[in-house]
Amino acid sequence: MDKIIIQGGRTLKGEVRISGAKNAALPILVSSLLTDGWNTYSNVPDLKDIQSTKLLLSNLGARIETDGDIIRIDAGGVCNHEAPYDLVRKMRASILVLGPLVARLKKARISLPGGCAIGARPINLHLKGLERLGASIELKHGYVEASADCLKGNEIYLDIATVTGTENLMMAAVLAKGITVLRNAAREPEVIALADVLNKMGSKIEGAGTSVITIQGVSTLHPVSVSIIPDRIETGTFMISAALTRGDVTLLNCEPDHLKATIHKLRLSGARITIEGKQIRVLGGDEILSVDIKTLPYPGFPTDMQAQFMVLMSVANGFSIISETIFENRFIHISELRRIGADIKISGNTAMITGVPTLSGAQVMATDLRASASLILAGLVAEGTTEVNRIYHLDRGYETIEKKFARLGAAIKRVKV
Repeated sequence: MDKIIIQGGRTLKGEVRISGAKNAALPILVSSLLTDGWNTYSNVPDLKDIQSTKLLLSNLGARIETDGDIIRIDAGGVCNHEAPYDLVRKMRASILVLGPLVARLKKARISLPGGCAIGARPINLHLKGLERLGASIELKHGYVEASADCLKGNEIYLDIATVTGTENLMMAAVLAKGITVLRNAAREPEVIALADVLNKMGSKIEGAGTSVITIQGVSTLHPVSVSIIPDRIETGTFMISAALTRGDVTLLNCEPDHLKATIHKLRLSGARITIEGKQIRVLGGDEILSVDIKTLPYPGFPTDMQAQFMVLMSVANGFSIISETIFENRFIHISELRRIGADIKISGNTAMITGVPTLSGAQVMATDLRASASLILAGLVAEGTTEVNRIYHLDRGYETIEKKFARLGAAIKRVKV
């Protein structure tokens, strides 16, 4: 098992290229199940979750070719409708094959998914939505079994604006007969990216990016060639690293419009941010100011940036409050930040942070993907040496993050244990 060792206290300077978005790539790769012929996807990040998705699609019968950041998938030979436990348990996004398999093969048997331990993320909204489209759903022995002779469009109200639920039901509805209306749909850029790809395949989707998405079912779809959008969470993580170390970092191949809430809060904290097309330059301020945040569904402040922003507030001048409204267990990184010297108190879903002059390097343990990133950020600004253990979570969502930080001047390395 690897760990990352950081000698803190260095100012980050230079340019970093942002990778493709994992959370956009996963459903887009899965959408290949809806077509025959070769789909081509470029700017795909090399991550554990991408590798897991390729294994899952291959197990279902798809042919897959990989060349650098380009993945080609032909799902014309897909005949297996089962996604077994061993392939699904490591990644929650595996549930995304449910909708396409029912739409294409008329049935699916999917193991209940696993993933990061950041709280309950039930799939009941996926299942209720498929039932509204005419599917029969049963839960047996840890598996979801779904079948439908013919999916039919319907109106579906999502109690929670779930991203994967919206994506799953969109992919099921594109081959359903008639019109489907998703109300209280998720508005994230990754949902828009999937809708754009499905429309390029021949779907008729309107309203992606709003709370109401309308899908006119079609009989067949055709393969496409598309590029994956930049990763907004990786972008935000590197933006915070520049502010945290009072550095000067330019981020290339990013999408500033996807980060308005993060950019706003960073500017309030004292960072100077300039935007030119697909580039963002972040200069750390003379001091870091305390800013309150509350995580919300997009376009609000993203829950996936909460842990990273908490590190920034840990060395800010003053007192700040961070409220987490999306996941109930997303403060489990706080105990590790305290080991590095952060002054953080918790009351329910609220963290109260008193900024300290300096953090102190220590051995810490990562508990989930974004917690891993936050501990690396803490190590970058802490005095002395920080060792981040159990970083296998990190490789699920950040492509060679230690190499990118090293190119910006950080004293950071990955070590085999």
